[in-house]
Amino acid sequence: MDVYLPIANLAVNGLVIILLGAVTGVLSGIFGVGGGFLTTPLLIFYGIPPTVAAASTATTVTGASVSGLFAYSRRNGVDYQMGAVMVAGGILGTLIGSGVFRLLQSIGQIDTAINLLYVLLLGTIGSLMGRESLQALRHKEGTPRRAAKRRHHPLVSSLPLRWRFYRSGLYISPFAPLILGVVIGILTTLMGVGGGFVLVPAMLYVLGMSASVVVGTSLFQILFTTMAATMMHALTTKAVDIVLGGLLLFGSVTGAQLGAKIAITAKPEMLRLILAAIVVAVAIAMAFQLGVRPGEIYSVVPL
Repeated sequence: MDVYLPIANLAVNGLVIILLGAVTGVLSGIFGVGGGFLTTPLLIFYGIPPTVAAASTATTVTGASVSGLFAYSRRNGVDYQMGAVMVAGGILGTLIGSGVFRLLQSIGQIDTAINLLYVLLLGTIGSLMGRESLQALRHKEGTPRRAAKRRHHPLVSSLPLRWRFYRSGLYISPFAPLILGVVIGILTTLMGVGGGFVLVPAMLYVLGMSASVVVGTSLFQILFTTMAATMMHALTTKAVDIVLGGLLLFGSVTGAQLGAKIAITAKPEMLRLILAAIVVAVAIAMAFQLGVRPGEIYSVVPL
């Protein structure tokens, strides 16, 4: 079933795109991550231009965040005050990110920059996740693990103008979540990711937020930041392919339901180890693509 992607300017097999969306949906349902950080590399491997892949994936992350946000909101698991500050930072970050995107696009380096960002980010996240999973698997079940004391990073304490965030149980400067939101906004615009795999650990270990509101607040921030990133791409870079986004969204919604069922019966530590292996493998594959000499450096064809 060939489908023409008007922005990517190529024809693809629609079933393959739906399958790619389903794969990331399954991973999302199993591991509790947005899946966007794997969707873009898989699309690049399939032949979609990195600029179109990054811009179009943000639309699927937006759609996938809505249902999760409603679920956590019903359980009172969202700190809307904290989320609003991070959304403000995220929107500012999308403005900065779109400017960087257009600059790199104008000098012809945007594809290389996107690939490099994925190699660095996926390699780091996958390695840290794998180490933590191996430590958890080696830990003796009979010995209880000491729970780490929840507190924010010392750098957060040095920032001025403190606010009370009651749902998160924090009394910190709003500049900390604002800066975090800016970073996530830039990553979302450049890479097409929701940023949850960076945002959630940062909320826990940098801001010191309560674990009960971390995921819901993260979804709140991701929802509005990906919306802003999609609008920025549509208005400035013109790289959003709505046909590609629709096919991915259809597959990811279906795959997420299957992944949620698998997650119920599987061992969490082993699942995290598998995810870490997948992430590192994708990073190595992208690094190989960056370093390998292409078969044809250039070609001349009649118009």
